[in-house]
Amino acid sequence: MAASVPQRREELWKKYKETRDPAIKEQLILEYADLIKYVAGRLSIYFGSNVEYEDLVGYGVFGLIDAIEKFDIDKKVKFETYASLRIRGAIIDSIRELDWAPRSLRKKGKELEKAYYEVENRLGHSASDQEIADHLGITTDELNKLVQEVSMSQMISLEDYLDQNHETGIDALTVDMDSMRPEQRMEVVELRETLADAIEKLPEKERMVVTLYYFEELTLKEISQIMKVSESRISQLHTKAIMRMRSRLGQMKSVILE
Repeated sequence: MAASVPQRREELWKKYKETRDPAIKEQLILEYADLIKYVAGRLSIYFGSNVEYEDLVGYGVFGLIDAIEKFDIDKKVKFETYASLRIRGAIIDSIRELDWAPRSLRKKGKELEKAYYEVENRLGHSASDQEIADHLGITTDELNKLVQEVSMSQMISLEDYLDQNHETGIDALTVDMDSMRPEQRMEVVELRETLADAIEKLPEKERMVVTLYYFEELTLKEISQIMKVSESRISQLHTKAIMRMRSRLGQMKSVILE
């Protein structure tokens, strides 16, 4: 009887730890090749059709190799979790080295996020493309083009934003709070309520993209197939949703600090 996938991988790890045989390392790379495709498929939501999926996979290979070389099987850490972070980092580092996001584009990203904040704060509800375009003095076609460009320069997801700006991240939505201190529990409850409210207020299609991407953990291609729109359109919807949510989460933080 053939060994199961976990058994086969465990044996390969044991052999690699003992021998550091390049041939076994190559087998491990093949074993986890699908992990590169998954991470690349997730990250492609930032690029739409501007960066080839195959290029992202190619960049990710270096992250997987690095993860295999540095992974300690004696530590109680799941390799898939460790490797996913390394692969993601390798892809992002490779993209940044291409210097495709000039300072002027990053500035436009900040201006666009500011526009969502100002318009929606004034209106009290999610702004339409026309309302944002009018605020910026551009057409809706120009707005959509700008959103697509900005999605490439942002390279920041909802998880990244929460990690950088709040003590608790997106996992706070599902974490068990029984073992937390009262003050931690209070922040988690507050973040849950704010996130839920921010997601609920998103336009329907943006809300669906956020749900499928962050909570169902689907790739850009999978979301595109479910929603029956192009991958570049999904990328645009994701960027708009993140702009709105960062604006609302930023408002929450400002209120707390006042």
